[in-house]
Amino acid sequence: MRVVIKVGTSTLTHPTGNLNIRKVEQLCAVMSDLKNAGHELVLVSSGAIGMGVGKLGLDQRPDDMPTKQAAAAVGQCELMYVYDKLFSQYHHVVAQVLLTGGDINDPHRCTNVQNTLARLLALRALPIINENDAVSTDEIGVSTTIGENDTLSAIVARLLEADLLILLSDIDGLYTADPHKDPSARLIPVVEELTPEILALADGKGSKLASGGMATKLKAARICMEAGCDMVIANGAQPAQLYDILDGIPTGTRFVARRMDT
Repeated sequence: MRVVIKVGTSTLTHPTGNLNIRKVEQLCAVMSDLKNAGHELVLVSSGAIGMGVGKLGLDQRPDDMPTKQAAAAVGQCELMYVYDKLFSQYHHVVAQVLLTGGDINDPHRCTNVQNTLARLLALRALPIINENDAVSTDEIGVSTTIGENDTLSAIVARLLEADLLILLSDIDGLYTADPHKDPSARLIPVVEELTPEILALADGKGSKLASGGMATKLKAARICMEAGCDMVIANGAQPAQLYDILDGIPTGTRFVARRMDT
């Protein structure tokens, strides 16, 4: 399968912003094993700003744009160093790809992105994608050109005609209500249509270090479903769940794509 995996800041880091070493090591080990099994994987990784916050010793995610960009520049370097080191232990080559809204919206540049990613996969490399937050303001909340990595990962899945997008988050999936506030909330295992009732379940942000929330995940689901790609929301606390997801075992919430009649 060709699979895009998006991992959120809350999965990669502790609340302090420092790297959650155990989770990242587990994630890289499982993804390496899945590549060994023959799957083509692309990783869309959040966490650059969050890791930069921790490395710079800041008390919280900054509000002003220059500090956000500075944190992204520091954190992206650290993030790729960690990924390169961990994946190299399993003999896999990683490639950094930083994108902006212009790279997606301009047809020529978008084709270049598509061709580069396809060639990296053909060379059996593991593309690791993030927004180019160090130089772009659109992707850090000033505009909604891309907005955040949930949407970016869905766009990447569409460009690559991926079979599946997996969003690893700090929640088990889509619930009938906020499970942190409502003990009667139930996990919705399958969504076949984004009805007004489903869209109404979107809430605000989760982690204070993160930029997304359920609303951005449902936006990603729409992009994927319309492109013929399934999407799963699952909890990133247990990276081994990736095995179950690729084996078709019900995990989290699966958004079923619209299939073309054959």
